[in-house]
Amino acid sequence: MTLHRGTPLLESIPLSGASGRRVFLKMENMQPSGSFKLRGVGHLCETAAREGATRFIAPSGGNAGYAAAWSGRALGIPTTVVVPKTTSEEAKNTITALGAEVVVEGSVWEESNDFALALASKHRGARYVHAFDDPLLWEGHGTMIDEAAEQMDKPDAIVLSVGGGGLLCGVVVGMDRNGWEDVSVVACETEGAASYAAALSAGRVVRLPKISSVATSLGSLAVAPRALEVERTHRIVSHVGTDRSAVNACKRFLDDHRVLVEPACGISLAQVYEGKLPEDARTLLVVVCGGIGISAKKLEDMDRAVF
Repeated sequence: MTLHRGTPLLESIPLSGASGRRVFLKMENMQPSGSFKLRGVGHLCETAAREGATRFIAPSGGNAGYAAAWSGRALGIPTTVVVPKTTSEEAKNTITALGAEVVVEGSVWEESNDFALALASKHRGARYVHAFDDPLLWEGHGTMIDEAAEQMDKPDAIVLSVGGGGLLCGVVVGMDRNGWEDVSVVACETEGAASYAAALSAGRVVRLPKISSVATSLGSLAVAPRALEVERTHRIVSHVGTDRSAVNACKRFLDDHRVLVEPACGISLAQVYEGKLPEDARTLLVVVCGGIGISAKKLEDMDRAVF
């Protein structure tokens, strides 16, 4: 039995009406960990456990760290989550509530990541759990497309958000497994966190100087190299929107579907609400990636901050 759960596929009448397309939602926010991350992180951790791992070490104060903590709890394996100093007390408490150890190190994720790598090298039997750059993660994330292929006919396009590129790489794995290689992928980012768009423009991985978006779950300074490689074999349509669009979409989605998601997810919804889609894409599959870093109050605060 896998750690992740199969998620519903819903046809969205509100999003279909707004976009003039037929829109289906893959509700990854309904994973036990609150986001799609459990698919890949869970698969990685299950594989590592079978291979004898005695500890998981994950650098992430967000959805990946929470998924690692969830996996460790389910598998009975001690888990250390390394977070930067900017991580909120709420996020740290959410992770420790699952029994994981939280270590605060570094001012940004990259510094936390360096510390996690060093820590993993010192612990015999430890398995380092990357947030987005590992083939086992992509293999696990691809199961959402395995499910979607059983739940619907092949869409014209898949709409998803890109941070470090793990979701994109995983969706492509799933597309290739199910004969969906010709389906377009609409890759969505916010201004101030658009490391993938920068890489596509430059033709190489680009490191952003900083993250300046409220969509912090998209806050990777550079994407996984594999995310750039898939653009050479699949039709990737890059869209970069504003924080305002992302937050507005979160609010609208809450009203339309009674579901609260992070702005990192909202930016994908925004492209559909605003009709910024390939002309030939009449049927859409939107990955509702979810996220634990949101609440009604946080959404209100973000709404005021980006007004």
